[in-house]
Amino acid sequence: MGFIWFWLVAVMLVAYVLFDGFDLGVGILHPFLARREEERQLMLRAIGPVWDGNEVWLLASGGTLYFAFPLLYASAFSGFYLALMIVLWLLIMRGASIELRMQMEIGVWRSFFDGLFFISSALLAIFFGAALANVIRGVPLNEDGYFFLPLWTNWRVGPEPGILDWYSVLGGVVAFVALAVHGALYLAVKTEDALQQRARVFARWAWGVLAALTVISLPASIIVRGDTLVNYKSYPVTFVVPLMVVLSLVCICRFSRHGGDRMAFASSCIYLSAMLVGAAIGLYPRLLPSSGDAARDITIPKALSGPHTLHVGLAWWALGMLLALTYFVIVYRMFRGKVSLDSGGYGH
Repeated sequence: MGFIWFWLVAVMLVAYVLFDGFDLGVGILHPFLARREEERQLMLRAIGPVWDGNEVWLLASGGTLYFAFPLLYASAFSGFYLALMIVLWLLIMRGASIELRMQMEIGVWRSFFDGLFFISSALLAIFFGAALANVIRGVPLNEDGYFFLPLWTNWRVGPEPGILDWYSVLGGVVAFVALAVHGALYLAVKTEDALQQRARVFARWAWGVLAALTVISLPASIIVRGDTLVNYKSYPVTFVVPLMVVLSLVCICRFSRHGGDRMAFASSCIYLSAMLVGAAIGLYPRLLPSSGDAARDITIPKALSGPHTLHVGLAWWALGMLLALTYFVIVYRMFRGKVSLDSGGYGH
């Protein structure tokens, strides 16, 4: 059951990154790709019907951690308390900016919420990337399984790190660029004319930056955590995952250059999925490594709930996921195709 729940949580986190990732990407690009008020509205319409539903995957992941791995939930949510509070406020600010922007036809009002939309989206992307880097690097776990992390210390990776160091900053930058590209490719699918062309141009330009950062981040992870490749060497078939990272990057470049917007976006989804699955393979069976004593790692056996909880929870989880998937299929089918200002649809 531990193996099953580990990968169920991983799949839910991947789903959140794929779906809410393009929402964040659109927010990052909002001040730069839109030149007129009409284009700013089009960018919001592209995500308007789905952005709040996409965040369900983040809430569902947290709830799943609560009953499947309670020790991990308690340790991570208390140790990352400062970062968690910042993320919650950023989520609130992003939602408020989308919902309140069109309530008044005043330039200053709309500019304020446009700025709030960009700042919250950009910082969320950076914080999520830094959070994953913290998990890969490890945290200073105590004997009781808890820890405290200051925002930063000496910016070095070591037994007593901060939330921010050179590796977590690298993770934040990779996430920022990857989600910006993801959002640009989504806009290329959903929009037309000048806005679509600018999204395509940005995706092609930023692709090189993303490829370079990916090449840097993979060996950096091995340097930070020397046992990253243990599972890969034990199960050589898993090397197909980093191969998928490379192939998906190539496909993003090729399809975006030849106008294959949907295929380029699908390739971006594969890239993000492969990066996250690759990190999960490197961590398994650890859920939260220790930056010092490996004996203090929070592993699946240490954190797993009782058998009855897991079996009952699996039945309810399956029902909940069925309902969620049905909802997503209906919503994305209803709002498929290009967005326009005169197409009814989302009122924001």
